[in-house]
Amino acid sequence: MITEAPTLETGRLILRAFRADDLDPLAAMWADPNVVRFIGGHALSREDTWRRSLAACGQWPYTGWGYWIVELRSSGEVVGQLGFADFKRDMEPSLEGEPELGYVFSPKVHGQGIAHEACAAALEWADAILKAASYPAIISPENAASIRLAERLGFERVPDGIYRGEPIALFRRSRR
Repeated sequence: MITEAPTLETGRLILRAFRADDLDPLAAMWADPNVVRFIGGHALSREDTWRRSLAACGQWPYTGWGYWIVELRSSGEVVGQLGFADFKRDMEPSLEGEPELGYVFSPKVHGQGIAHEACAAALEWADAILKAASYPAIISPENAASIRLAERLGFERVPDGIYRGEPIALFRRSRR
């Protein structure tokens, strides 16, 4: 089983393991109202960003998958995080035990294809290494940009789920 994030590289990006010095750029990203608008709706404190980061990167030794930091090859700037997790969500239908894709990117790279490039690399890795039958993703039904990204990545909307008492759009992408 893989116990830490492998480094993946694309034309413009490096997907790598989290480091303690990623906290400040991540805290700035998670404090941005445009970032959290569809992910809980409240800006995260630096402390909460740290906890969220630990949960994201801490998946690797437990499940064999987890999250990566996304940085620009040209500058080393941290512009997002993405990966797979089993957050043991209390939702219907259950996603427990499945590698659920999640992603969040700084608004400064929105509209540049960065999210697509990063997620496509992660999915290619997952298809080759994890070999799950399919990958779920949950998205706020109002988050049109994220839904478009999921669809471009080959995800199809399936019947919505219920998460924390609210409807959540559920998507799946079959292994390729």
